[in-house]
Amino acid sequence: MLLPGQRPEAFTLTPVAAGGIALLLVAAGQLARLRFRVGRGTVSVSWGEVAFILGFALVPPGWLPALTLAGVGGAWLFITWLNGQRVARAIAHLAASLSLGAAGATAVAYAITGPAAPIGSIRTQIGLIAGAVVYLTITVGLAVITLTVNRDAGSQDSATQITARALNAKLPMFAGNVLVGLSALFALVNGPLWLIAMPAVLWLLQRAYRQHLRADEERRVWEAFARATRTLGLATEDAVAAAGLRGALDVFGARRVEMQVTLSLGPDAREDRRYVQDAPQDPMPGAMPGPAITRAMTVGGTHVGDLTVWLTEPTMPATQDELAVSAYADALAGALHDAAAHERLALLDARVAYEGVHDPLTGLANRTALLADGDDLVKSLDRDRPVAVLLLDLNNFREVNGTLGYRAGDAVLRTVAERLADLAREGELIARLGDDEFAVLLPSLATLTDSSLPQRDVPNPLPQAVRRAREIIEAVSKPIDIDGVRLVTEVAVGVVVENAGCAELGELIRRASVALDQAKELNVAVAAYDSTRDATSTDHLSLPAELLDALTADDQLVLMLQPEVDLETGAPNGVEALIRWNHPRRGLLTPDSFVRTAENGGLLAPFTRYVLDRALSAAADWAAAGLDVPISVNVSSRSLLDPTFPAQVSEALRRHRIIPDQLVLEITESLAVSESGVVDEVLAALRELGVQLSVDDFGTGFSSLAFVTRVRVDELKVDRSFVQDMGESPIAAAIVRGAVELGARLGARVVAEGVETAEQRAALLALGCTSAQGYHFSRPLPADKIVHTLRQMTEAAPPRIVPLRVDGAS
Repeated sequence: MLLPGQRPEAFTLTPVAAGGIALLLVAAGQLARLRFRVGRGTVSVSWGEVAFILGFALVPPGWLPALTLAGVGGAWLFITWLNGQRVARAIAHLAASLSLGAAGATAVAYAITGPAAPIGSIRTQIGLIAGAVVYLTITVGLAVITLTVNRDAGSQDSATQITARALNAKLPMFAGNVLVGLSALFALVNGPLWLIAMPAVLWLLQRAYRQHLRADEERRVWEAFARATRTLGLATEDAVAAAGLRGALDVFGARRVEMQVTLSLGPDAREDRRYVQDAPQDPMPGAMPGPAITRAMTVGGTHVGDLTVWLTEPTMPATQDELAVSAYADALAGALHDAAAHERLALLDARVAYEGVHDPLTGLANRTALLADGDDLVKSLDRDRPVAVLLLDLNNFREVNGTLGYRAGDAVLRTVAERLADLAREGELIARLGDDEFAVLLPSLATLTDSSLPQRDVPNPLPQAVRRAREIIEAVSKPIDIDGVRLVTEVAVGVVVENAGCAELGELIRRASVALDQAKELNVAVAAYDSTRDATSTDHLSLPAELLDALTADDQLVLMLQPEVDLETGAPNGVEALIRWNHPRRGLLTPDSFVRTAENGGLLAPFTRYVLDRALSAAADWAAAGLDVPISVNVSSRSLLDPTFPAQVSEALRRHRIIPDQLVLEITESLAVSESGVVDEVLAALRELGVQLSVDDFGTGFSSLAFVTRVRVDELKVDRSFVQDMGESPIAAAIVRGAVELGARLGARVVAEGVETAEQRAALLALGCTSAQGYHFSRPLPADKIVHTLRQMTEAAPPRIVPLRVDGAS
């Protein structure tokens, strides 16, 4: 039996020859190395344990560290000569680390075996295994320390995680190395012929080690890939690009990542943006730069940009690296495309929101904004604080359009708007209401008076408002040069002053309009509101009593019925009940003239019962004629504050023998979204009863949107103003399209109101709307004619073709 350091008798060698063999074993173990990536660095695993075990048997223990240093250095110098993979500092660092590992392993092994233990003894084998463990511990530990010190500060891997990954990659190879080393030593001592089989065993093990490392690396790459792609779902291009660069550094352990993003600014305009990020710290000091992999980023055939990743190692990139970069480029392209779409939608939403409250020609607030913001402003003031509304109209403005053209007319309107804006004082609101009509809200006339005077000495606010109107007229009426023509714009102004708590802004605008008409009739520049000239100024006093009489009369409140139709076939799919008041003195009145009187005069409950009873009676008539068409009834949202309202509806349905789902209650006004618990209870009771709920005049304010977020509705009725304007106004068309899409998401029908032309019908069909009502299909009809009309529309409608399913079922 051989002692440690003795050569086998079958291979009697000189010390120099034995040392040479040991040196070659160390070098061969490094040349057969395998590498795996940790962060932006790589760790090499070799056959070092085999070289240690055999070298321990061939040469004196004290020689092993020096032979390891020389063998490792020579092997890596040869590797450098082949492909320039390392520089001198990196080679010295690696050789020193492995020599230190060999020294520690030799010391531990010799401490266990002693100078006299035979090579084949159990004691020697234990010592060699222990030495190999020490060799593994020292070399892996030094590699982990190096990677931890030099790694990117933002890396996902901690020292513990790096250690775990290194051991996971090395341990299978370590076990095989120890087994091969001990087997080779056994064959060397007992039967050298067995060494002939060693090359085949080593080749198989090398392939197994490489497959293990490759599988581990692929798993790591795709785990990092999944982490990185999860962070790409951001809202802006810059955020996606920053996340994409960070993710690429982590996934590929790259030194540098560059992204060239191509933006489309129009049919023929493009812009390129470049994003670059380098690894904050070199993971392998002295290492040569790695190759670059460039892949195009495309989405659906559209070129989004290019991604370039510079790898750490200078060797040619592996196929899996190229595939991973390609997959990452595709994911990044999709995220960039989505972010760009999100940004465009955000800009579009902002533009629609802006245009929804601004006049597109002048940039001033429009009527909607004035009513919303102005009402809020007026309500925030003390009830006794005087406010004024000035309504301006340009006299003979049609002559400007007719003589100089609409472009000149637009220039005049923009100039007037600029002058009004320049004149505006703090707190005043200016709006263009339409055509050549402008409004100015003076929310606090106290600013026009001397606030230091006692209240009894404060001047009358009306003259102050009239004085302000004349100041505006003087500024607006200054000459304007349009295309070389000098124009003087004449202005008429209607003025109304009222305490903040006494009237809504809409009513103040109406009164100012009455005053403006008075100014035009009298041919004066300014006229103040005179209630004696307002035909409706005293009617509110007598209207409640007259409405009460109308509820008991037979010929005053008239029910009119207007069909709702399927846009494709023209078949009726609903009927809306419309109430009219044939007033004995004022003629035919629409609900706008008297519904508020019913609400405020304590007549809402009997009025609602009257309309509901008449509507269900008409529905019972066409149901008896075999027509399955629901009836829609407008209900004041204040009825939702009446806990008995669901019981009233239930009783009316029972009395007329109408199925609950054949009744559609159309709800309007902001009270429907009140936080009152009574409203929620009434809505829940109506839902439980089985009647359908509809949102009337959808799109005219924020209340209906708030309502559909709280209550499940069956129908959205798009206000007629958007339907009539959608052919000329992209904003109106966008609102109609949005209502159709919202209805689809809510599972609710969408009915377009006020359809008057075939073009409007075609446009609605193109937007996906399926139901409508308006004069294009039928005018409102009295109850005694509706059954005949519904039957005619039903018989004239072509049958709807239901497409067959693929499985053959219909």
